[in-house]
Amino acid sequence: MVSHLDLLELFQLEQVGSNEFKGQNYKTSWGRVFGGQLLSQSLFAAYQTVNTQRVAHSMHGYFVRGGSIDTPIIFKVHVLRDSTSFSYRSIFAYQNELPIFVCAVSFQIPELGVEHHKEKPSVLTPDILLNDLQQAQPLEKVHPIRYGRLMKMHPHIFEFKPVGKALLLEIKNSVPKTHVWFRLKEQTADDHMTNQLFLAFASDYHLLLTATLPHRETLRVFRTFYASIDHTIWFHRSFQIDQWLLYDMESPSASNSRGFVQGSIFSKDGKLVASVAQEGLIRKYNPRISD
Repeated sequence: MVSHLDLLELFQLEQVGSNEFKGQNYKTSWGRVFGGQLLSQSLFAAYQTVNTQRVAHSMHGYFVRGGSIDTPIIFKVHVLRDSTSFSYRSIFAYQNELPIFVCAVSFQIPELGVEHHKEKPSVLTPDILLNDLQQAQPLEKVHPIRYGRLMKMHPHIFEFKPVGKALLLEIKNSVPKTHVWFRLKEQTADDHMTNQLFLAFASDYHLLLTATLPHRETLRVFRTFYASIDHTIWFHRSFQIDQWLLYDMESPSASNSRGFVQGSIFSKDGKLVASVAQEGLIRKYNPRISD
């Protein structure tokens, strides 16, 4: 089983040239490179090219091609500008000389200024909730194949506690809104970069599934293909990924086989630490379509 140190080592790329880095892959059960991995590794690559006083405050990425988990990835960082307060970088990720992911990251020197944030939703606290694996436990006897598939897909270094039914277990239609508490199970460093790397990875879980909630009764009757198209993260405040965070997710729209989802991530004491947005494909699986 992968530990948080294994994952952190995966994020920390090997430098192979000037602003060029090489990374390996998180071994997903579905055989494609996980979007959260690309976000984290690209963010790490960008961090290697900026002054250590600067902290990432936003990243915007596009998933151009599906990546193979058996092929290393080359990350090339382009230095766009270093101003007095901000640094801008673009990162291209390649497999077999073809781009599979491209993103931009902006860094800022921390400074004081006006401050406000929206309120954290009033939901049940994680200490009284079952985690998603505990919710799935009854499936082990009645649907062992499905249960085994869920276990293989799960990133066991994180603990997820849904406020309500776990998304992967939901079979009835419902409103496209959900709340999930999550944290890294093991203690980690308290620096900005490390916590942002883990958050970028975890932010890709549960998000697109939120857009399927009004359509579960339709989607469950055939094999469905899911893929991230783009993903954006804004880092507002410092946080600890090994402490409980609340992921508040809502899908305002789904159309043209695309689902759009917005997420707000709060610390347990109510501070908004990050905002996320993603659009992804939700379509009936067709092996002739490579997207």
